[in-house]
Amino acid sequence: MSPLLIERDADVAIFTLNRPDKANALDVALVEALHAALADAIRTEVRLVVLRGAGRNFCSGFDFTGFEGATVGELSWRFVRIEQLLQGLAHAPCATLALAHGGCFGAGADLLAVCGTRVAAPDVRLRMPGWLFGLALGTRRLVRLTGTGVARGMLESAATLDASQCLAAGLVTMVVASDAWPANVTMAARVAGMLSPDASARLAALTVADTRADDMAALVESLSAGDLKARVRAFRAAAEASAGQGRV
Repeated sequence: MSPLLIERDADVAIFTLNRPDKANALDVALVEALHAALADAIRTEVRLVVLRGAGRNFCSGFDFTGFEGATVGELSWRFVRIEQLLQGLAHAPCATLALAHGGCFGAGADLLAVCGTRVAAPDVRLRMPGWLFGLALGTRRLVRLTGTGVARGMLESAATLDASQCLAAGLVTMVVASDAWPANVTMAARVAGMLSPDASARLAALTVADTRADDMAALVESLSAGDLKARVRAFRAAAEASAGQGRV
């Protein structure tokens, strides 16, 4: 089964994360499929890219399955590829729309936050725990989206936010029941089609701060700060202990 489903309707490309049994966690295959799909959408001048998730969740973030058997270099490269994907979406010359429901955690929350329009279902739950193991992924983008105080509070506490909290923080642009999402896609496509592809690309270049080099440098520095696998191991152990005690 393909980890990514792609639908193309005229100038709209819909990418559905398709690992519902893993809460659409980002493994190597899914990340690389997203890279290829985004590159093809840009090459063919798609006007709107839509991201959504199959099953009960949008995306549970980095897939840590089998991480003990991976080298530090392999784990680091996977995070680098996710950052490159997020940068590609942030600086895409077309409009981007995320439709999020259920769990939206870690790099999955970054995937939502990087899109220009962010629609959440009322059941969405968002959490960014990366700094609990010292990972600098998407931090500057989050600050630009929510403001310094909100972003820092979210990242320090790794608290889980519900839909209303996400809306208040600016993490999502609206909260809409998922059965109404087709209308959101139609509206986003109509707005995206108002400008020529060239005008859309130039507008994106002028309105999205380009901190790609600094963001990548911060990520690499955080990956190399001490024993990455030990940090991940401690983070996962703490998460499992909290889950066992009924805490999030």
